[in-house]
Parts: sequence; structure tokens; C-alpha cells
Amino acid sequence: MIDIFSTVKISLRALRSNKLRSFLTSLGIIIGVGSVIVMLAIGHGAKTRIADQISSMGSNIMIIRPGSSIRGGISMGSGSIPTLKLEDARQIKINIPAVKDVAPIFSEGAQVVYQNQNTLTSIQGSTPSYFNVNNWKIILGEPFTERHVKSAAKVCLVGNTVTINLFGDLNPVGRTVRIKGTPFKILGVLDKKGQDLRGFDQDDVVLVPITTAQKKLFGTMFPGMVSMIMVQTVDEEALNTAEEDITKLLRKLHSIKKGDDDDFSVRNISQFLETAQKSTQVMSILLGCIASVSLLVGGIGIMNIMLVSVTERTREIGIRLAVGAKMWDIRLQFLVESVILSVIGGLIGIMLGFFASHTVARFIDFPVKISIESILLSFLFASMVGIFFGFYPAYKASKLNPIDALRHE
Repeated sequence: MIDIFSTVKISLRALRSNKLRSFLTSLGIIIGVGSVIVMLAIGHGAKTRIADQISSMGSNIMIIRPGSSIRGGISMGSGSIPTLKLEDARQIKINIPAVKDVAPIFSEGAQVVYQNQNTLTSIQGSTPSYFNVNNWKIILGEPFTERHVKSAAKVCLVGNTVTINLFGDLNPVGRTVRIKGTPFKILGVLDKKGQDLRGFDQDDVVLVPITTAQKKLFGTMFPGMVSMIMVQTVDEEALNTAEEDITKLLRKLHSIKKGDDDDFSVRNISQFLETAQKSTQVMSILLGCIASVSLLVGGIGIMNIMLVSVTERTREIGIRLAVGAKMWDIRLQFLVESVILSVIGGLIGIMLGFFASHTVARFIDFPVKISIESILLSFLFASMVGIFFGFYPAYKASKLNPIDALRHE
């Protein structure tokens, strides 16, 4: 009967006799496991960031953009022709049962000035429903109201980035800024949101009543023109129904004939989420595969060193065979040694992966998420590498002829 405990003791004694070589042999596994954990943590962190960005907007949101124009046979892209207006938003809210709220948006860039400070930012004109549809809270002050929209009042709310750029640590509420030379009173400060799915800073924004943006800041090509319309459905399940009903309604309002292309586009957040998740999933797989190469290299290193060890210990093997050790005893000893090297390397690699992941999160301000699955996968893979690459040296050792082994110098 095989005494596995004695075999482990013999293997550990053999590895301790060559500590530096054992460590260098395990180094490939250490780096491989650590790399796999870091890469998968970055991939999971990217998925988490996308999910947070989606939740900050709401999972039951749809975005309607104007259509695209074609010049010289080239499509100019969505929004290149103005086809949406305030009346479209009003009709959507009135006529579509699956719609909870609607926020028309008129957006352009402009310079905002406060005393001797200035910043170029996005000016977004909208209605009070904008705050609910975008799930955007106000941390200081108050929002503008329908009264401000009807009177095209010169009031605004500022995002976190604009607040820092213009006011530093000062409270901006009640102060006056100039947008394109026009004075605006600040009513409130928007809560911090971070980057959107495209990587743009959502906090680099000034929000004004939509009529103010249309009439007193930028002007429009035709009355009531908007840049896009954000729609909030009653729940996530209503997205597809609402999308179909909105498409039918807008085609009717815009007098689009059957067979003609829409002069608008409708996309819901779930489509953005699906696309983003597929991208991050592919990225995670690629990163994991790249990191796994280190494990394979480490496995080859283990096999090479174990083959050298077999050569160095040929006489020892001959003695053990001569005193009655079976082929399987010799095979198991060398196999256990290679597995121990892989397991120890895997454990150190896991600790290295934890440390490296948190270092990445701290220094590049990127979220990382270490999952139990990635740890178990890396550790299991490291153990399998030890078994796979340790088998041939163990097999070669067990096949030595006892007489030839004893004669070996």
C-alpha cells in the first residue's frame, strides 16, 4: 500500500534541499496565477463599472435621436438633420401607456464664466422631468420648475466638474455665471455621476430650462427643435412595447409613408448594456488567455527542472528500486514534487494577484473585482499544470533500470 504521507515528506525534503531552484521553478506559476487573477479582476471591474453607469441612468430608459442626412452618398450619422421637436415629446407622454415620463433635451457646448474663471462645457436645456428620467439628484439648492420653462428664465444648475473648475470649495448656489455673455443665476448643484458608457464626463454640464436654451442662448432652425428625447418607461419589461408604439407614433407625426425610412432612431438602455457587456466579456477572455500563457510557460519550466532532477537523482532512484520500491512509488514521488511546486506557486500567485489588483485600483482609479471563481480557476489550473507537466519526468524516473541507475555517477 502506498504511504502518501511518507511520499510527501520525501518530496518536501528534496525540494528544501534546493530552495532557490524550487522557488525559481515555481516563479512561472506564481506570475501566471497572479496575472490571471489581475486580468480577470480588471474584466469583472469593467463589467461592474458599466452596470453602475447603466443603473445611474436607469434600466428602463430609451433615447430617441434625430435621423441622419446623406451628402454625396455618405451618411452624416444620427442627429445630422433636425427632425425632433418638443411637440413629439409631449405626444409620446400623452399617447403611449407604457411611458412614465419624457425629457426633451437641447444640447450645445459653450463657455461658462465666473469672475476670472472660465470653462468650456456642455449646456443642456431640458424640462423638470429631466431629473426623474435621468435619476439625477440635487445635492445643493433646488431644481428649476415649469414656471422657469414657460418664462425662459435665466437660471441653471451646475454639475460637479463645472463646480470644481469655476468655484473650487465655494458654494455656487445663488451666484451668477455668464453663458455666452448672458448672466444666469445658479439654483443648485447636481450630484456626481461620473463617466457615461462612451467615457464622457457626465458631470461636466450646465443644465438650463429648454426654452432658455432655444430662445436666449443658441437659437433653433425651427421652433421647438430638440437634440434628443429621453423616455422613461413604467418598467424594464415595457421597453420593447414602448419602442414599437413610439416608432409608430413618430412615423405618423412626421408623415412618413409606408416603406420610407424613419427620420429618427430609437434605442433603449438594454441594447447599450448588451453591447457593452459583450465587449467586456471578450476583453476578459482575451486578458485571461494572455495571462494563461504564463502558466503554460511555468509548467514547461517545472517539467524541465524535474527532468534535471531525475538525472541528478538517478543513483537515489536506483537504490530505492533495489530495496523494493515499486515503479508507482517512484512515479508518485516525482509527481507529488511537481504538484507541490505548482500548489505553492499557486498560493503565492493568489496573494500576488490580490496585491497587484488593489495596487491597480489605487493608482489608476479603475475598479477591480476579484471573484471566488477566478481564484478557484487559477488555483485549479496551476494544480493541473503541475500534474500534466510533472507526469513525463515522473514516468521517466519510474522506468529507469535499477542496475543502470546504481552504476550512474
